[in-house]
Amino acid sequence: MSAFSNLLIPAVLFFALGFFARLIKSDLRFPPDLAKILSIYLLVSIGLHGGMELANANLGEALVAVIWALVLGLLLPVIGYALLIATRRVAPLDAAAIAAHYGSVSAGTFLTAIAFLGTQGVEYERYPLIMLAVMESPAIVVGLLLASWTRRRAVAGGSLRPADEGEPGNGGLGEILREAFTNGSVVLLVGSMLIGAIANPNALEALDPFTADIFMGMLCLFLLEMGLEAGRRFGDFRRVGLILGGFGVVMPLIGGVIGLLVGHFMLGFSVGGTTLVAVLGASASYIAVPPAMRLAIPEANPSLYLTLSLGVTFPFNVVFGIPIYHHLAVLLAGWT
Repeated sequence: MSAFSNLLIPAVLFFALGFFARLIKSDLRFPPDLAKILSIYLLVSIGLHGGMELANANLGEALVAVIWALVLGLLLPVIGYALLIATRRVAPLDAAAIAAHYGSVSAGTFLTAIAFLGTQGVEYERYPLIMLAVMESPAIVVGLLLASWTRRRAVAGGSLRPADEGEPGNGGLGEILREAFTNGSVVLLVGSMLIGAIANPNALEALDPFTADIFMGMLCLFLLEMGLEAGRRFGDFRRVGLILGGFGVVMPLIGGVIGLLVGHFMLGFSVGGTTLVAVLGASASYIAVPPAMRLAIPEANPSLYLTLSLGVTFPFNVVFGIPIYHHLAVLLAGWT
């Protein structure tokens, strides 16, 4: 199958339709709450599937996957921060907020990757579903630590008054951490996974029409809305500039390669599982992290991290990144 035909799956085409509709200034709009409903459905569905797999999973293997998910969630923001600072074009607090997005994950990108593997007939391990839930929060914590370190350096250098160095927003570190770990998407994903793990298997089969039969249709609607949103932010690309725009492409490739190495060598996953770990490493959050950064680092410019995560990295991964990561996973499996 050619690289072009890899893009001809309904989910990706609906994303392209939404993007195109926004570019031509169509009056196509989603009802305000529909996007939230679709997000809730997708998180619940993937969580239930992950929980059902977890119920039959090897506990030791699941624990190893969780550990490596934590490693990725802690390491990738540091790499992103270092790259942004090296450009000398990004303020340190902006760099901390942006970096936090690139250590967290995008459920939409992950779901698109599952759809992609399904069209290829590629099987995959279910442990990446657990990793998806785990990786939402660690990057937020790293972003907070980077911002705190930046503020202390600013105070030491005299560019910030000590009185200004208090905790950001209306709460302290405890409040920010609570926001990170009780974020609605995290609660839904983890809670649904627990339900899928402990519920009666026969009772869960009755949910198949809800969690399986309509899943791809709901994903297409979700990506149509995401295409509209990405198209809306496409005009902001000039604001982030070529250097930041380049970061929005280069950073997912770096994260994807690290994810490939972790999935193949550290976790021993198949091509499908390795592809999904690569997607986790490559994606950037646009749901859980932005509100946390808005509260934690109010000095940072939201248009920068929102435009990068949703307007640059998300469409890049959906259209080009996922086929690239899968191809690399195939090559890696053939070499070893």
